[in-house]
Amino acid sequence: MDCNQMTQSSSLPMTEISDTLFVQMGAKALLCCHPSPMTETVLIRWVIALRGQPPCRIIYRAETKESNETNCTDKRITWATTPDQSPDLLINAAAVDHDGLYSCDILTPQGNFQERHDLQVLVPPAVTLLPGENRTAVCEAIAGKPAAQIFWTPDGNHITMQESHSNGTVTVRSIYHWEQNNVSAVFCFASHPTGNLTLSIELNQGVTSTLHSLLIILCVKLALLGIILLILGFVFFLKRNYFR
Repeated sequence: MDCNQMTQSSSLPMTEISDTLFVQMGAKALLCCHPSPMTETVLIRWVIALRGQPPCRIIYRAETKESNETNCTDKRITWATTPDQSPDLLINAAAVDHDGLYSCDILTPQGNFQERHDLQVLVPPAVTLLPGENRTAVCEAIAGKPAAQIFWTPDGNHITMQESHSNGTVTVRSIYHWEQNNVSAVFCFASHPTGNLTLSIELNQGVTSTLHSLLIILCVKLALLGIILLILGFVFFLKRNYFR
């Protein structure tokens, strides 16, 4: 949905709008502002407060057609087109450090308008599932934002831990333990706003493979033993006939 569609969906004029925007890491983020006729705009001011950083300001004055920036060092945040055509901002590839508050103020002869966005960048986790020791399996959702949720099938005892990283991502680690001997496979289900993923482990593959190898070895040994017995019997038969 673009900015015009968002505005047209509301039938009531508003002087202030606040919302939360979710965007996946690497995707484009469009930060909308009031689409009033640009001929009526006197000044556009964006105040950007990235989390953990001092705020920066981007100001456009319609009379002089000048755009000034104060403390804005992130060149990935730009005007969506040009400020004389649209007051919207664009982030071409959203990153975790783009999390923050984006406030737009537009001054017009008819009054002022403010729109605020709380931008939250979502990071899909890397999910792994590995067998452990003593009937355990370990499932990890690594460096996701927000933290993923992990579920197991079949039901069993599990311990889940979280590790927070300095960039705002979280690694979730779940250790699953089953009691039954007849469990043939376990499934790890990782739930996350960017998408869900299910991984599984076949628990009896190693046992089946070992038994299969042992059976082959046993069959080969029995065949060799049969051949040896056949040769010995033939030799004994020849010796017996010779001494007659």
